[in-house]
Amino acid sequence: MSTGNGVLLVIGSGLKVYREYLVAPIHRRARAAGLDLVLVNNLKPTWQREYFDEVVVANVFDTEVMGAAVREVAGRRTVVGLLCWDEPLVLDAGLLAAELGVPGLSASGVRGCRDKERTRAELTAAGLHQPGFELTTTVEQARAAAARIGYPVVIKPRAMGASIGVVFAADEAELDRAFEVALAASRVDPGPYRASAIVEAYAPGPEISVDGAVYKGEYLPMFLARKQSSDHPYFEEVGHLVDAGDPLLEDHELMSTVARAHRALGIEDGITHSEVRLTDRGPLIIEINGRLGGDLIPFLGRTATGIEPGEVLFDVATGQRPDTTATRRAVAGIRFGYPEQDCLLRSVVVPTAAPGLVAAAPMAEPGTTLRLPPRGYLARHSFVVCEAEDTGSCLDRLAVAAALVTVEAEPVGPPAPDAPFAMPAGLLDVDE
Repeated sequence: MSTGNGVLLVIGSGLKVYREYLVAPIHRRARAAGLDLVLVNNLKPTWQREYFDEVVVANVFDTEVMGAAVREVAGRRTVVGLLCWDEPLVLDAGLLAAELGVPGLSASGVRGCRDKERTRAELTAAGLHQPGFELTTTVEQARAAAARIGYPVVIKPRAMGASIGVVFAADEAELDRAFEVALAASRVDPGPYRASAIVEAYAPGPEISVDGAVYKGEYLPMFLARKQSSDHPYFEEVGHLVDAGDPLLEDHELMSTVARAHRALGIEDGITHSEVRLTDRGPLIIEINGRLGGDLIPFLGRTATGIEPGEVLFDVATGQRPDTTATRRAVAGIRFGYPEQDCLLRSVVVPTAAPGLVAAAPMAEPGTTLRLPPRGYLARHSFVVCEAEDTGSCLDRLAVAAALVTVEAEPVGPPAPDAPFAMPAGLLDVDE
């Protein structure tokens, strides 16, 4: 389809269960504004046909191929904005937005988000509380870095998301294995930051995330999620809780720290997902992702606060200051279902009714092998989302709903020693 309308370009749609709730309001706003929606996607469209006026199929995980596809669209249509919420694509998409002269994180901003070493260096230079850190590419370098920084340490890929390959090492005896795990995960990244890992001092304390909009450098927080993680040495995210009335939203030190970090990285326009540790020395920025949160956190935010993240995305992408005022005051949470051991999934059935149940869905198809760290990540078979008037009630409802998930699976042995690291299903834009 080709019209004379301006175009809002989307790079990678993501899975229907994870992203349709964003695409639908973007589609409504585009229609009202007289804009066409064009999707550059790595697979042929299915559910996306309802929302997009044109779909260009191209390998978006190849920088040159993605760039050529975007420039071809821009050569025949007037692109007024560009959106991307898929972590592996954020860097290329942000650089293309800068090239096209449309609102975006900025070239320096997107690099500061995607490159965790750059994040640490720029935030440290700006005087923000940051852990000691070093970039390493060999286990010898990692050993020396950990000795200088002091144990315990965390080792993480230079540019990955969803806590993939992030490992805790309490002492020198755990260092080598932790580095191997992080480096193996880092090699999956197709961009310029692959095959390297950061060693940094471990910062104890609860971890939260803040999703916010940035309009011409002004930081506008939307909602805050309390993260529930697995036990060390890994940092698997097993659930999140969003409270529209969370007192941390009114914490001046926290919010000013997050805003300062955005200014230090040079972020101009977009939506970001900031991960923060609440330490005894104050808020510590773990990372700032140049996209909205994963794990359905924006869906939780919408449920709890009434803020429509798709509309906020539309506004910042088209150069408008978004309204981030909450219109609801509730609590919403998500709980992910994990197996107790590596397994071959035979079936998963989620509840259709439970107290406060908002949504529930399987996250893996029958026949999928689910592997726990370090053999795999995000081995989730399902999720449940519940809402309530207060935190305690929401947690109780999540426990009840999660207990109603039924799973049939059989144990599997370890993978072959030389088996390559594989990205978990559901992270990439693979909805067919």
